[in-house]
Amino acid sequence: MDDKINILYVDDEENNLISFKANFRIKYNVFTAISGQSALELLEKTNISVIITDQRMPEMTGVAFLEKVCELYPDTIRILLTGYADISAVIDAVNKGKIYQYLSKPWNENELDQTIQDAYELYSKKQETMEQFSKLEVSNEQLEFLLRQSLLS
Repeated sequence: MDDKINILYVDDEENNLISFKANFRIKYNVFTAISGQSALELLEKTNISVIITDQRMPEMTGVAFLEKVCELYPDTIRILLTGYADISAVIDAVNKGKIYQYLSKPWNENELDQTIQDAYELYSKKQETMEQFSKLEVSNEQLEFLLRQSLLS
């Protein structure tokens, strides 16, 4: 069984996609997309835990992409990566895309790797909490049923 984390890297510069994949493919299942739209199409078919996106892309900015991801796949952990010190984009990413972290380009491999690890830990805890909540709901329903049965007897 493959225990690698599924991560998606979105960037309109193909060299960055190749570089990212080369750096992280051994440790993670790396998926890449050249645009926000192609990333959304990939997300329909693939379960992704962590998304890293560039901010400045044609057609759809990283913030616009993360905003859509937040609506459609709220459990994914979102990271914004940009080479520009655009504070309004960062604020939008936090407010609209509900990002986990903002990192600047060029990225530092160790810093990005640690951020991915931390993001996945948060993702795993969220998933575990949701599973426990679901089990609790089932137990609650069973208890309510038993209570109704005992009241009817």
